[in-house]
Amino acid sequence: MAAYPQTRAGSHQGWRLELNDEFLEPLFVALTLAGIVVGVILERAGASPAVLLGVHLVTYVVGGFYAVRAIIAALRERTIQVDLLMVLAALGAAYVNAWTEGAILLFLFSLSNVLQNYAMARTRQAISALLKLRPDTVAVRRGEALVELPVEEVQPGDVVALRPGDRVPLDGTIMRGSGNFDESALTGESMPVQKGEGMHVLAGTLNQSGALDVLVTKPASESTLARIIDMVSEAQARKARTQSFLDRFEQWYAMGVIVAVALFITFVPSLFGVPFAQNFYNGMVLLTVASPCALVISVPAALLSAIANAARRGVLFKGGAHLEELSRVKVVAFDKTGTLTHGHPEVTDVLPRPAVSADELLAAVARAEAQSEHPIALAIMSYAQARGVVPQEPELFEAVTGMGVRASWDGVETLVGAPRLFTHVGLVVPAELLAESDRLADEGRGTVLLARRGAVWLGLVTVMDRERADAAEKIAALRKAGIERVVMLTGDNARVAEALGRRLGIDEVHAGLLPEDKLRIVGELGRKYGPTAMVGDGINDAPALAAASSGIAMGAAGTDAALETADIVLMRDDLGAIGYAVGLSKRTQRIVWQNIVFALSVVVVLVSLTLTVGVPLPLGVIGHEGSTILVVLNGLRLLVHSE
Repeated sequence: MAAYPQTRAGSHQGWRLELNDEFLEPLFVALTLAGIVVGVILERAGASPAVLLGVHLVTYVVGGFYAVRAIIAALRERTIQVDLLMVLAALGAAYVNAWTEGAILLFLFSLSNVLQNYAMARTRQAISALLKLRPDTVAVRRGEALVELPVEEVQPGDVVALRPGDRVPLDGTIMRGSGNFDESALTGESMPVQKGEGMHVLAGTLNQSGALDVLVTKPASESTLARIIDMVSEAQARKARTQSFLDRFEQWYAMGVIVAVALFITFVPSLFGVPFAQNFYNGMVLLTVASPCALVISVPAALLSAIANAARRGVLFKGGAHLEELSRVKVVAFDKTGTLTHGHPEVTDVLPRPAVSADELLAAVARAEAQSEHPIALAIMSYAQARGVVPQEPELFEAVTGMGVRASWDGVETLVGAPRLFTHVGLVVPAELLAESDRLADEGRGTVLLARRGAVWLGLVTVMDRERADAAEKIAALRKAGIERVVMLTGDNARVAEALGRRLGIDEVHAGLLPEDKLRIVGELGRKYGPTAMVGDGINDAPALAAASSGIAMGAAGTDAALETADIVLMRDDLGAIGYAVGLSKRTQRIVWQNIVFALSVVVVLVSLTLTVGVPLPLGVIGHEGSTILVVLNGLRLLVHSE
């Protein structure tokens, strides 16, 4: 089985070689067929032995050229490929003057390799499509003028001009203008995304509308698109455990077949009185049908197809090993914020005390939080501004870590925070406020903040990071895909987390966690239930992602840490992509084992028939090569997986 041509990024000579091979190998197959036909015609016409020998030799050279080239390359690496078995069988056929049968063997073997290469090339279309996403040149502003430069020469700090219909050439930040961006090629998201000044854009996305200036933040080699291309290329080269085992098995198996056939040829004539020529011919058939071509290609055909399919959907597996491992996962542990929720807190309730207006409560809370950079404070400020409340900054401000804030203006102190903030400063929270706070927390209304200005208790404000609308549905889909247990890990308070867990149908909730706690719990889940996948944002959850059987970073478009940390990267914020990835991994494993069982069965049947009733060499070749093509086609079904 000939080695597949390898893509050599950055080597123009390598690309030319691959293109020449793509043209020459089918040509050689055609010439081999022509040689067989000419040889048969000349033989029937009574041509001289010298002429027939010349035709046969030319046929053998063009039919075996690529197989011999692969054999030499393998021997230099001190390995044995199944190509060697085919070439030895063809040479053996020639030795017993069965030139035509040997030529047919080389023709069908070469034709099988061409068809395999053509089929497997489809799995590289994800790479080819990504390479086409980046334009070769880009319009860069130089003063008032626009200069067209090769994309490789553009550096961070340059400003590029985009017009409607332009592909974004490099990662950057919009300086001027706005537009709708089609990010489907990178993230799989079908709907365009509206972006304006200050927002980040990714190389390879399409500007559908608007004229923009974009400040380049990364060179071409470090863009998200370049990283994705590298990841998919590397993933196709990284082998799953099953594939690695078969590669090692191939070496020993091929050597075993050669030794077994040598013993068969040597001892059967003397032991059973079979004529040497007939036995030698049977040995060549045995050498052919025992070759594990279908077995060796069965795994990569499926894995590469699945990886390519996933890349088109914005799901990046960092290798066949991770695709294989995900199929074994029994538990999925989710980080809450930004994964099960949107990651953007919003004010949900403003509940003033009697004799205090809602505007008065909101104004006091917003002013107290004005200097805080905490996400909760930003949510409060956004809510206040949307209602026309634009607070001044306080005269004094102190953030009390994990509790809230203390601020003063006009000589009066205002406290906003959790009940423990007031306990911390020696104040007793009124019983009715505590009861209301507990009720809201039990309902899962989010983080409950109490507010007091001077001696007056102003009321309650709740801030909640809302769950994704489809979270419960997607978690149910995970169970249908074979996940036995769903767990949530969060640093949020237990009441809010448990309420969310009940709404989403989650089996276990672990709240109030630090990163090291998540790491510990992931380990415990693995020991208790089996292989565990961790889903997070790839930054705060890095230890847990690394420790899990499968680390999944969600919504990682443009996030360097996520691309580096996780085993599987989901380029957009879509919980459905997790179910898709699990379903794809399980279907891939089913097809892998279908291929392995089928390939082994064909070898057993053909070897048994050869040793008993006898099989003509051309028929043995058809059975052998036919099974190889069938397992490739079966693996290619994963290119259209849509679960």
